[in-house]
Amino acid sequence: KGRQWPGGVMPYVIDSSLSSSAARAAIRAGMEEWTSKTCIRFKERTNEQAYANFKLGSGCSSYVGRTGSRQDINLARGCWRTGIVAHEIGHALGFFHEQSRPDRDEYVTIMWNNILEKNKFNFNKYDRGTIDSLGTPYDYESVMHYDGKAFSKNKQPTIVPKRPVAQLGQREKISSIDAQQMNQLYKNTCNGGGGGGGGGGCK
Repeated sequence: KGRQWPGGVMPYVIDSSLSSSAARAAIRAGMEEWTSKTCIRFKERTNEQAYANFKLGSGCSSYVGRTGSRQDINLARGCWRTGIVAHEIGHALGFFHEQSRPDRDEYVTIMWNNILEKNKFNFNKYDRGTIDSLGTPYDYESVMHYDGKAFSKNKQPTIVPKRPVAQLGQREKISSIDAQQMNQLYKNTCNGGGGGGGGGGCK
C-alpha cells in the first residue's frame, strides 16, 4: 500500500530511445487501457522526483509500485503492443503477477521442471503480507497473468490451470477484474468500478 502513486497520478517521461511512432503509440494505448477503465491518470513529468521513464531495454520489465525516484519501464521492440505496455504499467502501479498470488495453488499448478532456471523467480508465490488481492477472484484472464508456456525451456507447459479455462493470460487489454482491483487499490469512487469519467477520481 505504501508504494502507490499519490492521487492515482503517475508522472512519466518517454525517453528519446523510444522515438519510434510505433513505440509511442503503444505507450499511449497502454495508458489508455488504464485511464478508460479505472481512475488512474498519467501526466507528462515537469519536475516530479518520482516518475516512470519509458525507455528502450533488452526486454519488457518494470519495478512493482512507486519507488520514489525515477523508475524505468523497459520496452524492447517486441514489447510495443498495447497489452504488454499495459502489463508493465500495471507493475509500476503496484500489481504483481497474477500467478504469484498467495492462493494461486488452488487455481494453477506450476511445472517447475519446465521453467528456464533464470526465470524461475517470476513464478514465486508471495504471502498476504506482500500481495493483497483485495477480495477479487483469481483471474485467469488478467493482463498480469502469464500464458501457459511462459519461460518454458522445452516447449512444455509451465502453468497448468486446475479448472477448464478459455484463456490463460493475455496481452490484449486489461480485464474487468484488473480494472476492479486497480480501482480498489487506489480507493476509487467512480460509479460502476470502471470508466474514469465518473468524476470521483482516486481519493
